[in-house]
Amino acid sequence: MVTKVKAKPGDMVKPGSVLVEVAGRPVLALRGSLPAYRNLTAGVVGPDVVQLQRALAELGYRRGTDPSGTFGPGTQNAVRSLYEAAGYTAPTTAGMKAGAAGKPGADKPGEPPNSSASAATTGTSPTVVLPAAETVFVSDGPVRVDSVEAVVGATATEKLMTITAGVLGIDGALESYQKDSVRPGQKVDIFADRSGGRAVGTVASVGPAPVPTGKEAGAAEATQRFQVKITPDQPLPAEFAGQDVRLTINAASSEGAVLVVPTAAVSSQADGRTTLTVVTSGGKQARVEIRTGMTGDGYVEVTPVSGTLAPGDRVVLGAGRASAPSGGKR
Repeated sequence: MVTKVKAKPGDMVKPGSVLVEVAGRPVLALRGSLPAYRNLTAGVVGPDVVQLQRALAELGYRRGTDPSGTFGPGTQNAVRSLYEAAGYTAPTTAGMKAGAAGKPGADKPGEPPNSSASAATTGTSPTVVLPAAETVFVSDGPVRVDSVEAVVGATATEKLMTITAGVLGIDGALESYQKDSVRPGQKVDIFADRSGGRAVGTVASVGPAPVPTGKEAGAAEATQRFQVKITPDQPLPAEFAGQDVRLTINAASSEGAVLVVPTAAVSSQADGRTTLTVVTSGGKQARVEIRTGMTGDGYVEVTPVSGTLAPGDRVVLGAGRASAPSGGKR
């Protein structure tokens, strides 16, 4: 039975932490790529012991004089310290003799200990054991809890929670009018609003965004969107995982202030002219031919070719009207 759930979706998994508690016993997270497939006790030798010793050393628990890959007295003391730091008593061979369901030494809830653990119970004095049922090894890099299926009071099923691990990357979204301004190789400033973290990266690629399917397809915008992949210059901090981040790409810059209008105010005529409509103080509308320049943040640089256009003029924007912002560096 699940007696405690100590992790929630979005949490970062730290080595040595307890993810969940089953029948009063912890499931501990340790660093490693080899799954826990057997109970580890006195005299056990193998690569899984090497992995355990490295994971314990990372947390400051040394194996003493035990040879690498041998579960000896020093490794037992390190395991005992690991459990004490987590607030539990380390299991021993004495507690495994009965082989009851959910007791220390069971490979899975409801199963008896494996043969190597049972053999260890024949010793004259109990020794520390690290049960496979109380250990989960997680990969290098940031590890995050994606979902939790475990419920306190419910039977521990085959799946208690889902975690993911790996190097963090960033995918950004571009509107169609932004696509031509973003190119591979450009520098990117990365800011995480929630944590306040900052980083720097480089544009790796720009391409069409994945096409939504199912319910998402029905809610997708009609305007085509594009995806930009960012490669961080340095590994991102673990707290960036799962966060929305703000990306700033300086695609171009003018030498001074320029006049800009919302991109939706600009239209192309049948004769090839680019124009916008200005609303005068008396409410009349006048068509002004313009030449466009840089775009950014939903605005486009404009220079009047015929007619007049000044900061503060009102322009027709789609079916409504908007004020053209005063000149600024873009």
